Amino acid sequence: MKKLVIATRSSNLALWQSEYIKALLNEHYPDLEIELKSFATKADKILDVPLAKIGGKGLFTKELEIALLNKEADIAVHSLKDVPVEFEDGFVLAALSKRFDPRDALLSEKYSTIQELPQGAVVGTTSLRRRLEIKLLRPDIVLKDLRGNINTRIAKLKAGEYDAIILAATGVQKLQIEDEVKHFNPIPTSDMIPSMGQATLGIETLDNPELVELLSVIHDKNAEIESTIERDFVRTLEGGCQVPIGVKATIIDENSVEVRAIVGMPDGSEYIQEDLIANINDYKNIGKTLAQTFIDQGAKELLARAEKVAFE
Repeated sequence: MKKLVIATRSSNLALWQSEYIKALLNEHYPDLEIELKSFATKADKILDVPLAKIGGKGLFTKELEIALLNKEADIAVHSLKDVPVEFEDGFVLAALSKRFDPRDALLSEKYSTIQELPQGAVVGTTSLRRRLEIKLLRPDIVLKDLRGNINTRIAKLKAGEYDAIILAATGVQKLQIEDEVKHFNPIPTSDMIPSMGQATLGIETLDNPELVELLSVIHDKNAEIESTIERDFVRTLEGGCQVPIGVKATIIDENSVEVRAIVGMPDGSEYIQEDLIANINDYKNIGKTLAQTFIDQGAKELLARAEKVAFE
């Protein structure tokens, strides 16, 4: 292969991520010509409606998959947290990047932590999972929808529309814009469990053995272990990308992996949470087994009600 075309969203963060994958590949294949081609996804076009209300799978990925089918691109770079757990026939998740900082972060012009926020503070997030976890930490907080790219969200914060906003720490760090706000503080995963795959990049291709082999040089095994557990957990619960599920697998050492998970209502009125430490060699079963313990406690019914509330 002499040339490789990467399909990417056009946001600054998506372009950074695709440039990052391009650079990794060029380290191994210095003679390979790599081109980035930008596409707008459904989630990029509809900015005045919460993602949960748009509904459906592949809000951030479908248009990139169409580009692959139309031979306009060879691979697509995604934030793994946005990638549905089930792929359409003919597509594969060919490689995963090493994981960056998986934590959520609080951004504010006045307050450094969630605990410091005043009674009734207005916090911006559209994520149902973050809504659930914020309400468990601070039931008094007023939650307000927040859409747009990272720069747009920070601009709304600085304009005084919110006392604080919650974003994925990794996006702010990649763009090196931590200093644009007075307070940028990642939140411990013990306080806020991230979404599946958060801070990992997933590379999607058509099921092409040549491409999969080419991409194998940048595949990270630790990311595979953690993301397999997390995605299996969500898949077994039959939860999509936009329902209130948090799950984080963390490799402790060569023998052990810790998994923390939570599901619940966006207002924090009901939730199920479990933590466990398991044998890392069993990583292909851990997520499914943990999900079954949630199902036994009524998690599927809880998520169905949570989704219904989100669409109202």
